[in-house]
Amino acid sequence: MTEVFVAGAGMIGFGRFPGETIESLAVPACLDALAGAAVTPDDVDAVYCGNVYGGMLLAQRIAGQLGLTGRPGYNLEAACSSSAVALHLAVQAVRAGQIRTALVAGVEQLSVFGRGGLRLNPVDPDIAQGVTMPAVYAMRAQAYLAATGATVEDLAAVAVKNRGNGARNPYAQFRKLATIDEVLASRPVADPLTLLQCCGTGDGAAAVVVSRDPGPAARPVRVAASVATSGTIGQHDLSREPLTERTARAAYAEAGIGPADLGTVELHDAFSIAELLYYEALGLCGYGEAAGLLRSGATACDGPCPVNASGGLLARGHPLGATGVAQVAEVTGQLRGSVGTLTRRPDHGLTHCTGGGITGYDHAACTIHILSAA
Repeated sequence: MTEVFVAGAGMIGFGRFPGETIESLAVPACLDALAGAAVTPDDVDAVYCGNVYGGMLLAQRIAGQLGLTGRPGYNLEAACSSSAVALHLAVQAVRAGQIRTALVAGVEQLSVFGRGGLRLNPVDPDIAQGVTMPAVYAMRAQAYLAATGATVEDLAAVAVKNRGNGARNPYAQFRKLATIDEVLASRPVADPLTLLQCCGTGDGAAAVVVSRDPGPAARPVRVAASVATSGTIGQHDLSREPLTERTARAAYAEAGIGPADLGTVELHDAFSIAELLYYEALGLCGYGEAAGLLRSGATACDGPCPVNASGGLLARGHPLGATGVAQVAEVTGQLRGSVGTLTRRPDHGLTHCTGGGITGYDHAACTIHILSAA
């Protein structure tokens, strides 16, 4: 199969911008990605867009403002994994030789809904009975703490680390440091999770150009693996993340590397417990060892495998449709050395984005990309 490169990447600062339109959020990120790849509109064969709440034909609406009409536009919705799935499909098209170059955008404008929780699918039986995503993750946290001996202080330490990382990221929505005591004293949301252990809603956009051509960067970045899949229906152990584990195994096999080779990871820390669960599911440590891995400093920015050096969803923010591509833009910059959040430049990085929780599923969707310096 044809090699695929992340030829260019762009992102806007995440925050709350109710006076903007969703198109006006997306266009600057797309222009930066196109400029970084040194491509013209004539070079772009297709436009892909990941989004949840932006309405119909968003890829075409954005393309119209970029001079990218008259070519395929694809609109993807997979909850939080939307733009990661869009990128996966673009990578497959380039690999298969169907197209040479694609623009992939992820964008969301949640500020138009006010503050608080987002509306979910009312016909889902769990949601109809009042289940919310914070409640689901709180149950996972309680199960994990009971099974492994991890503590609420370990949960808070995830937020402390990621808030500290976000404070150094000019694109992050939340850039204020926090202590463990401050995290634990913040407003209770769903026991044992407090407000600072939950990602906030907001607006944001990111874009990448993927192509057979590596682009002008001195250190090209190639897509070593791109895997997207869905969860399974049945009984699940709340203290484990089997869908991510299964997706990660496939991604490592495709890339020809293992978790020990990773030098950076951007994972889906929608709630503090999620980061600990995903350490284990991604193979960074064994079951029940996540709290020890965190305490050791291994996942800090100066550790051997920094996790969420951008601040992650907890600090960079989580505009749903933007997150998957934002993770890829971040890791691309880390591999190139153009993002100054790490103390060393890695050779391999992984991005991980899950999507949605619906009745009976461990998770509805999971997408993992492994990027490697070429």
